[in-house]
Amino acid sequence: MSRLVVISNRVAPVRKSESGSEGGLAVAILDVLKDQGGVWFGWSGKITEHESQAAQTFDHGKLTYATVDLSQQDYDEYYTGFANSVLWPLFHYRLDLTDFSRRDMVGYYRVNVIFATRLLPLLQSDDLIWVHDFHFIPMAECLRQAGCKQRIGFFLHIPWPSIQVLLALPNHEGIVRGLCAYDLIGFQTESDLRGFREYIEHEIGGEVLPDGTVKAFGRSLRADVFPISIDTKDVGRIAEDAVNSPQTERLRDSLGGRKLIIGVDRLDYSKGLVQRLEAYEHLLKVYPEQRGNVVLLQIAPPSRSHVNEYRDIRHTLERTAGHINSTFAEFDWNPIRYLNKGFRRQTLAGFFRLSDVGFVTPLRDGMNLVAKEYVAAQNPENPGVLVLSRFAGAAQELDGALIVNPYDTEGVGESLQLALTMPLEERRERWRTMYDHLCDHDVVAWRRSYLDALRSVTRND
Repeated sequence: MSRLVVISNRVAPVRKSESGSEGGLAVAILDVLKDQGGVWFGWSGKITEHESQAAQTFDHGKLTYATVDLSQQDYDEYYTGFANSVLWPLFHYRLDLTDFSRRDMVGYYRVNVIFATRLLPLLQSDDLIWVHDFHFIPMAECLRQAGCKQRIGFFLHIPWPSIQVLLALPNHEGIVRGLCAYDLIGFQTESDLRGFREYIEHEIGGEVLPDGTVKAFGRSLRADVFPISIDTKDVGRIAEDAVNSPQTERLRDSLGGRKLIIGVDRLDYSKGLVQRLEAYEHLLKVYPEQRGNVVLLQIAPPSRSHVNEYRDIRHTLERTAGHINSTFAEFDWNPIRYLNKGFRRQTLAGFFRLSDVGFVTPLRDGMNLVAKEYVAAQNPENPGVLVLSRFAGAAQELDGALIVNPYDTEGVGESLQLALTMPLEERRERWRTMYDHLCDHDVVAWRRSYLDALRSVTRND
């Protein structure tokens, strides 16, 4: 069997982190790499004065880890600049936060060339190459120009924007041209795929065949939907064990019999955190019987704190939470517990199982695995209710959730009331449909379906 070569901005840990901090990508890919052998290639997370002349490698069983350091200039232009100040906000429909400069665009392409050059000596002729996310959209183009003939696939973890939003990117055609150098492009949702196809057909005059084959820029490739998922049964087992852990017991005792609404999100403007708190405020205003009887626990570990927009959202969120607490709190009750730090995966699973409502309301999200983890963590006999934004990719699958528009704060507040008062039988029925779906469409099924599709594509170079 061919080796699998995974390329991502950050490289996964050697083993599943004891802190439980591994992301969805690590959980999805690490097991297959360790089992069949392969290479995990990406940024080391280090910034050095001098550019690395070769990838740093070390082996762990059948798996080879390969990393490259970045210079300060590369980090500023490729990572902070074009990736996180252009592609991230634009792909999340935040044109107002998009800060394009040609310098950063050049740095983005330069780093992709550097990474491709460092990867080349590690490749074997029959490798299967799987590139992940918006940091490395031009990677296949760089590798093709260097003569690579291997099958190369790409998976986009974040949303793909509509054609009108994408056209606001000055180098939109270059980005799409880079994507079309891949043999297989994977998107999270049908909406993402539709946006890509519309660009191909209406902007560059390409063709989408009935079988889904895309013809553009002199190449044929496949683009399809592969919704990423979780290890559903493993999350359930972890949650069942963690519900009696000291941390979960402390949380249960501190609630004093009150109902718990929980939100867990990286601190990011795409997550709709301020609107979420405002919806909760509406609940407390309109339904005074909930005052003193419900607590919102919002966990939001910091992210990209060096970027101004992320500092701004943190300050706004802190002010909003403080205002709500000062307005409604009593001497023995605070309506919001806002924690600006992360927790171990096991701890979060216990918190999910204890909670009555999972509150997942991003303004735009590629998938949102927290929504799926919340469902997987529930007690089948007494499950909580998921309140989920229609703009999360997960809403396309989790039809047992209460689907909401996060921009409608009053409507979201009404849905919270519905979730808090929902009868047990309806909660069970809604949960069961979602859990069964997640068991059939878990992370192993996602990984297998994508890699099978990549192996089956016909090279046309």
